[in-house]
Formats: sequence, C-alpha cells, structure tokens
Amino acid sequence: MTSAELARPSRKQRVRTLWISDVHLGTRDCQAEHLSQFLKGYHTDKIYLVGDIIDGWKLRGGMYWPQAHTNVIRRLLTMSKRGTEVIYVTGNHDEFLRRYSKLILGNIQLVDEAVHVTADGRHLLVIHGDQFDVITRYHRWLAFLGDSAYEFTLTLNRWLNHWRARYGYGYWSLSAYLKHKVKTAVSFISDFEEAIAHECVKRELHGVVCGHIHHAEMRKVGEVEYLNCGDWVESCTALIEHWDGTIELYRLADAQAREALVKAELKVTEPA
Repeated sequence: MTSAELARPSRKQRVRTLWISDVHLGTRDCQAEHLSQFLKGYHTDKIYLVGDIIDGWKLRGGMYWPQAHTNVIRRLLTMSKRGTEVIYVTGNHDEFLRRYSKLILGNIQLVDEAVHVTADGRHLLVIHGDQFDVITRYHRWLAFLGDSAYEFTLTLNRWLNHWRARYGYGYWSLSAYLKHKVKTAVSFISDFEEAIAHECVKRELHGVVCGHIHHAEMRKVGEVEYLNCGDWVESCTALIEHWDGTIELYRLADAQAREALVKAELKVTEPA
C-alpha cells in the first residue's frame, strides 16, 4: 500500500462541507495523488476551493501537467456531477480567473470571496487571503523572489519524502517545520492572521476560512474564529464541516499515523 492510499478513509464519509486551498496544480511539488485519494473518501454537499488551485504563475514559464493533476480536476467534476456544489474562490496564483468572477457553470461557481453559513448558524468569510498579505499586494517582486527560495525548500521536501516512503515512513513536511522555527515566518503568519481577523470584525462575521500562507490552523484571534485550510504542497491539510456544524482540521500525516496504528494492532491480534 502506498502512502497516498493511506490518506483514504476506509469508507466514504458523509460530511456537510470540505475546504481545500493551495493545491498548486501545474507544479512538481503538488501532492495531487494524496489529494485525489482524500477527495475519494468523502461525500459532501459543498466543497470550497479556497484559491491557488491552479498555479498560473508556474504555467506561464512552461507546461508541467502530469496525469495525477488531471485526476484531481476529474474528481472535482465528478463530485459536481453527483450533486456537490463546487465554489472556486480565486487566489493570487490563479488570479487570471478573477476576470471571470461570478461565473456559474452548473454546480460550479467562480467567486473572489463567499460567506458560508455553518449548520449551527455561524457566518464565515471564505477568502484566499492574498488581499491581506502586504508583500503580495505592494511588493510583487519580493513575492516572486520569496517564491523561488520557497521552491528550493519544497524540492528538498520532495526528495526527503521520496526516501522516507522507500523506508516505510509516513509523510513529513520539512518546509512546514522550518516555518515554525524561523522567527520572521512566525511573525508574518501572526500579522496575517490579525489582519484578516480584523476584516471579519468590520463585517460583523463570526470567522474566516482562508489559505494563502500554507499554514493550517484553527484558533481564536480575539473573538474571531480563524480557520486556515493549509495546502497540498507541504502539509496536505483540509477543513471538514460535520453535520452539527463542528469543523475539523484534517492532516495527512495524522491520518497515516492512525492507519499505521490500526494495521499494527490488527497484526498483533492475527492468529499465529
């Protein structure tokens, strides 16, 4: 069994809403196989694609689009065909889609932002989040420079996990680990969270679901519920709303650890 297969729940789970962001289809570091397996495990009424699903920045420089990336698109289209409402919220890497905002194609909507009402009545702003990133908005050349340095850590991350998989270890993100250790990165994340929470206060909303910074998180920022989907290039994370309105943060690494524990327990109980 591959590590991608371990990401799949043992049976399809019925949930109310899924949120994923920062898939970056069209890049070598996109964890498309893991994402496809994740999506196959759920029946959901609604799925929000919270920006940077397709990486237009990379596709300008050359075409990279393996079958696994097509499989993600096919999976989303299949979900739509079977009744799932798909809301694509544009991000900065797929900003070329912003000219088509408010486009509706069957069960698929293209928007710049949305407000989601949970089963228990909370109103959540759903937005990619680049609008609250000073570097992306006002210093675009720095964003491209930072993107190049970030790619280097992702390359290391890809090779590290290649060898971890060969020796039977689960997925682990070097780049996400470094984010927690570098003080400037921690400060940037905190500033981003504060800025986007302030916007929710202005709009009198209960919380926000966003992406952009590739840092999955569920916490309170003042009175605002801050929920970040994370990404599918580093941490492989998503947000899941259950039928009572509770929201869960899914992490691939945690799912793999649970699967490994179950397999180990089954092995112990097998008759000799």
